[in-house]
Amino acid sequence: MNIRRSLSTAAVAGASVLGLLALSACSTNGAARTDDGKLKVTASFYPMEYLAAQIGGKHVQVTGLTKPGSEPHDLTLTAKQTALLGESGAIVYLKGVQPAVDQAIAQSGVENVAEASAMTTLETHGTEVGHDHGHAEEHGHDEHEEEGGKDPHIWLDPVKYAEVAKGVNKTLAKADPDHKADYQKNTDALVKKLEALDADFKDGLKKRGSDTFITTHAAFGYLAERYGLTQEAISGLDPESEPSANRIKELHTLTKEHHVSTVFFETIANPATAKALAGDLHLKTDVLDPLEGITAKSRGTDYLGVMRSNLAALQKALGSK
Repeated sequence: MNIRRSLSTAAVAGASVLGLLALSACSTNGAARTDDGKLKVTASFYPMEYLAAQIGGKHVQVTGLTKPGSEPHDLTLTAKQTALLGESGAIVYLKGVQPAVDQAIAQSGVENVAEASAMTTLETHGTEVGHDHGHAEEHGHDEHEEEGGKDPHIWLDPVKYAEVAKGVNKTLAKADPDHKADYQKNTDALVKKLEALDADFKDGLKKRGSDTFITTHAAFGYLAERYGLTQEAISGLDPESEPSANRIKELHTLTKEHHVSTVFFETIANPATAKALAGDLHLKTDVLDPLEGITAKSRGTDYLGVMRSNLAALQKALGSK
């Protein structure tokens, strides 16, 4: 995530589409449904899109703002996207991840907005000793960093993700009360799947040889906390920040102390630093997917599939029995 770039481009984009925002806000009520009566739902990026589609089912048309394979944090909105956002019957997003989206939603005039971070509790991750957040001063601040390292990656904890699902359900039911019962039924089914996923993680990681894993950036703080693991990130919450020399030295030490076997990298972020570190330490590499988007390279076709692939990767790396 290049914070400076995302903030500056967001400002330019916002200034150029204020007129469209005002126009679309005036037309929200009339354009909030498709020709065949489905509720138009706009989702900021994949984890929010998945919830909207699973809960809305056949009654909604979900449009994602972030293209598969794109870095969500760096999203800039086109004039067309901004106009369509204002015509939404409901919006599902996570505040503080995409500044351009935050600004557009604030100006959209859309009444029914599900903001994920308000539906659960954000915590501080990625600021442990050795995790260098000096990049915040170099690149500017996004919202969660201004709050002292508040971690937005709540979807990687199935329990917190289920809490968000329940909140999205309420928003869709308010926007489309005629199908409230179906939204509740779909939510209940999804929550059961997330509870099963949580149980799989608990059982699958119960007996293990190590508790510590190394990742490209600190995306897995909630997951680590939920299952009693220790996440050690090469960089902090920003996947594009460069680690300090001290941080690299610390990682060299802790890999020996905690019997670390694997350095995890991601499908979207640049894996060069992770692979270089693994090479220096003669460690294996593997993918631990932060699920910010589904691509052809993803180890799974949806949220549940990729999360179970993440579980398998962690089991292998941690020596689970």
